[in-house]
Amino acid sequence: MAKTVFLETHNLSNKAGGLGTFNHELIKGLYQLDLKDLEVTLNAKDISALSAEFGSKFHYHKYSSLSRHKLFRVRKKYDLWHSVNQNTKVEPLRYEKYLLTVHDVNFVEEISSDMNHAVNQLFKEKLRKATAITYISKFAKKQTHQYFNVPNIPEHVIYNGNPISTILDTTHFVSKFPVDKPFLYSIGDFLERKNFLSVVKMMIDLPEFNLILSGNNNKAYGKEIEAFITENNLQNRVFLTGKVDDLAKQYYLSKCHAFVFPSIREGFGLPPIEAMAFGKPVFLSDQTSLPEIGGKHAYYWNHFDPAYMKEVLQDGLSHFYNNQPQMESLMKERAASFNWKTAAAQYLKVYLEILG
Repeated sequence: MAKTVFLETHNLSNKAGGLGTFNHELIKGLYQLDLKDLEVTLNAKDISALSAEFGSKFHYHKYSSLSRHKLFRVRKKYDLWHSVNQNTKVEPLRYEKYLLTVHDVNFVEEISSDMNHAVNQLFKEKLRKATAITYISKFAKKQTHQYFNVPNIPEHVIYNGNPISTILDTTHFVSKFPVDKPFLYSIGDFLERKNFLSVVKMMIDLPEFNLILSGNNNKAYGKEIEAFITENNLQNRVFLTGKVDDLAKQYYLSKCHAFVFPSIREGFGLPPIEAMAFGKPVFLSDQTSLPEIGGKHAYYWNHFDPAYMKEVLQDGLSHFYNNQPQMESLMKERAASFNWKTAAAQYLKVYLEILG
């Protein structure tokens, strides 16, 4: 008799976000595999779109926001419940085995370090349920153990894959923003932990470059960056695109002179992998998980003084472009090491181990 697995994937509705990307890419990876005797159910609001993409490979459960409340929890008892996000409030009413995937526990630092706070209590309850835990980086595992008493159960680090599986033809793409001079690029949600303001400040003394930043800048931190740009007369050199589609993202990644990602809290960090897939030099913060992503051939900032950041950037660009063929090859090779089919196969192996 087939064993049943429930993937709590309702974050699929926001594919522009990191969790939405994770959910969709994990499902696409599993789709390519022989699922043995497993009957896998996906939880999503738009099950018709999933069914059109994946057909009968999976079963589908329609997500309702009410299911976050105990009275309306999913009632069917599955052999394995996979909570693919450490913060989701969607939980089973009954469960046999429970797999928890941890992306980060930044909420301890950003929301509350009080272990009685609701967000920490929610996570502790997940830890109590867990039969096994997967982490998306060694840093995520280390951070979890730093703040929580983790039960003595199997733990696995499974790296995410590169979300760019197809290189798009950007020949006819027309940028709304100037690309007639060398530019630096970055993409991500405009949150303080992304630390985009540090590279904007660096731009004051980098007149030879423009900077293009993509992502949802409709938040307080985005407004702070906009104000800084105006106050320092950078409007003609620093450009905020807002959210972009895959075509625009790949255009800017393929045309940029370098990719900059100074995030100070990152459970994994997909954008640097995307940039490396295009053979670009990547300049990263040396904090949290980013050294695991960039490896030894990326360039790192260990603090964010603008003059220092400029020096690291210029030295790195000189090194990269004086050895361009070799460095481009190393970047692409590094990106290729992050593969979603490989990651999905590792998750499938964990499923089978849990289910015996």
